[in-house]
Parts: sequence; C-alpha cells; structure tokens
Amino acid sequence: MDLLQNVLFYTGLFIVMASLVPLIRHDFWIFRVFEYPRLQKLTVNLVLILIYVIFIPLNASREYVMLGVLCLNLAYLGWLIFPFTVLSGKQIVGSRKAPGDINIKLLIANVYQENKESDSYHTLIKQCNPDLLLMVETNKWWMEQMDRIGKDYPHQIKVPLENTYGMLLYSRFELVDGAVRYLVEDDIPSIETEVKLPSGDLVKLFCLHPRPPVPQENPQSTERDKEILMVAKKAKDTKGPTIVVGDLNDVAWSYTTELFSKISGLLDPRKGRGFFNTFNAKYFFLRFPLDHVFCSPDFTLTGINRLERCGSDHFPMCINLQYDPVALHKNDIPEATSEDKALAAEKIQAET
Repeated sequence: MDLLQNVLFYTGLFIVMASLVPLIRHDFWIFRVFEYPRLQKLTVNLVLILIYVIFIPLNASREYVMLGVLCLNLAYLGWLIFPFTVLSGKQIVGSRKAPGDINIKLLIANVYQENKESDSYHTLIKQCNPDLLLMVETNKWWMEQMDRIGKDYPHQIKVPLENTYGMLLYSRFELVDGAVRYLVEDDIPSIETEVKLPSGDLVKLFCLHPRPPVPQENPQSTERDKEILMVAKKAKDTKGPTIVVGDLNDVAWSYTTELFSKISGLLDPRKGRGFFNTFNAKYFFLRFPLDHVFCSPDFTLTGINRLERCGSDHFPMCINLQYDPVALHKNDIPEATSEDKALAAEKIQAET
C-alpha cells in the first residue's frame, strides 16, 4: 500500500505541476508543450481522485492534502476546456438559411508529407465536396497527385516544398489578388487572397502553417506566435468577411490562440460544439485540436465535421460557413483588453 500511495502522490504532483507550467509565459518549448494535453491531464487527474477515494485510506495528512489539490486542479482544468464542450454557449450561431450562394465549404488537410495515400484524399474530396481545399505538408509529389482535381478547382495557389511546409490551395471560387507571403521565416509560407463567393461577396482568406515549438523543429514558440499574431492583426484591419485556416501547431485553448482570437476578433466554430481533435490520428489518447478555421462575426455555421484519416497523422476537417451580416448581432465576439494588445505587440516585435 505504501508503494501505491507513493506512486499516486508523485503522479498527482506531476499532473498538478504540468497543469501550472503553462502559466509561465515563456517561449521555450517545455513551457508551451504542456498546453497541449489538457484533456489528457484532466482524465488522469480524475482517475487519481477516484483511486484515492475508493482504494486509499486517508489516514495521513499528505493524502488529504493531495486529494484536495487534485480536486482543485480538476476544477481548474475543467474550467479551461469548458468553452469547447457542448455544455458551453456557442461562439458562432448556426445558420438560419439553407446553403446557397453565400456559403463557403472548406476542407483542410495536413497530409503528412511522407504519406502516399493520395487516392484516399481524392475519395474524401468527392465525399466532402468542398468549395475550397487547403492541403499542407505538400511537396512536388503531392502537387502532381492532386492536380487531377484542377478541372473542378481551376483557381489555385500552390507552394510545393520539400521541408514539410508546402501548401496547396484549390478553389472552385475565383481567387482575387492571391499572394504567397513569408511573414516570419523565409522557408515557411502563408497564403493571402480574397475568395469571390457566387453571390459576388469577397471573403479575405489567410492560410497558415507555422513551425511548432518542439525540440526537433524549433525550441522556441517565438516564430510561431509572431506569425499567428501578425495574421491576427491583418485580420482585424480587414474590412469585410474574413477567414483564417490552417494547421497552427497550437491547441485551441492555448493562451496564444486565445490571444489571436481577441486581437483578430475572429470566432472559433468549435466553441460550444466539441474538441474536434485532429492530431495525432494514430494514437487515441494523444489527440489535440491543431487544425483550425476561424471566421469573422458576420458568418454563421452550417456544418462542421472531422473526417476519416487518410494515412496522415492528422484528421481532415470540413467546415461549411455562411456569410450573414445579421449574425454580427448574435455571435459572441471576443474583445482584446489593453493588456492583450500590449502583449500581442510585444510578441510581434520580438526578435527571431
């Protein structure tokens, strides 16, 4: 019993520390990586509480203290992920009208560059039938495989790269003033364009895939955070409907993503609807929401789905948005405080 108590105590101590480490606003990867597994930490935390209550005699002050700390930590973690549960209010309301010429259906897929199951994506595209398709981690081989859809998706912006940061954008709708940007790093592209809906309305679109803060890629989150927040500022300055889409290599509940939402004023359609974890598709317990679509408050949500894996370590996401300016009065619009704006400006100006 003493061995079990010690294992529980030190496991509980680790979970609590792992929950508190992200409160340290440092760019080094060890502080950022613990933002990812909040749902996993909550699950382990709950299991530890149940084991304490059911199996461990609480006859020592150490056990009482740890049980109390775990209960507080459970409440804290629950509070952090609550906005992404179906119990929370929806940040973006559901569409009132049937899909039509003011809708735009987007499919985002991180294909995993070494993956060769391109036929699975062709099948997926037929099933989802998107208006716009963004594929990341795409090199020249992937471009050659996907160019077969060119007849149905004649408007294209393609940046095939061999460094796992290539991007392919295919669209049924006309792309206006499309451009490839290298906002922070000269080998990490982003795409900026306007999409002309069948209704004639122009939607500003930003496509991103910044480098993650992990030791084998980049030990700091500085570049990732800077790119995300630069686009947030661009989105805020955009007049008219705006969409940001991509694999941000950041979870939906991180403080950087929350800051992005506040600075940009864009909405997350997952809030109030579920986690929609897209990575890692290979391991059930290690999944996080890394692939994102954010939209301005003049959109409503017609549909959102996580699709079947096509050989990648990411699940594709399909999101159908409807442009409806009336929604401005119904959606829950995030607002940035002066502290948020100062922090964003500091991160944008940070040396990389």
